Amino acid sequence: MILEMNNIQKSFKDLKVLRDISIHVDKGEVVSIIGPSGSGKSTLLRCATFLETIDAGEILYMDRAAAKTNEEGKAEYVSHAELQQFKQYFGLVFQQFNLFPHYSVLKNVMDAPVYVLKHSREEAEAQALELLDKMNLKDKAGAYPSQLSGGQQQRVAIARALAMNPDILFFDEPTSALDPELTGEVLKVIRQLADEKMTMVVVTHEMPFARAVSDRVIFMDKGVIVEQGDPEKVFGDPDHERTKQFLRNYQQ
Repeated sequence: MILEMNNIQKSFKDLKVLRDISIHVDKGEVVSIIGPSGSGKSTLLRCATFLETIDAGEILYMDRAAAKTNEEGKAEYVSHAELQQFKQYFGLVFQQFNLFPHYSVLKNVMDAPVYVLKHSREEAEAQALELLDKMNLKDKAGAYPSQLSGGQQQRVAIARALAMNPDILFFDEPTSALDPELTGEVLKVIRQLADEKMTMVVVTHEMPFARAVSDRVIFMDKGVIVEQGDPEKVFGDPDHERTKQFLRNYQQ
């Protein structure tokens, strides 16, 4: 098992955003998380990637605990140095690309392997060009983010995440900032990664995509997991009325 999150609780002041949520992700599995805005989907991803700290619960990567509840009932994290090691297990692709605007496409992709993984510049450049080729962007290696379309920027962001050789890749609504044509470009890349058995967790509003690509779908609402299971079951014959109500808003 690559990721395990048990009994996760997270509040922002008086607002309970995650209420005792537990999920797990196995190697090679694609898990899509769906649900209305404000249901806690992105917060769950931010907790999994340490961008937010949990109030209580347990986060494990590769059966090693990065955070767990102490005797006082509060989440306690491992040391900063250990947390940096845990961060090498995953990559995260954001809604808004988050590329460095003053770096070329090539430098955006190869920088972290050089400075974090201590790869040689030659090795990092060769890998970066290979990944850009995979994204159909090798000809854009010398360009800057401002010269790219949104879909191209998001594909660079995916290449940058893959350059760190993560065990699991998280996508936080990777197409929400894109128009329908550019959305198709990015979803095609994620489908390709799924075919290659890349372990992924995808927060998405793209229901046909989630149904087609996922091994498991999780439906969240108001900080809890309402339903999860095989995509054909969740989309085709959901058990819960709240799931049915949500999916009626989408054309399958």
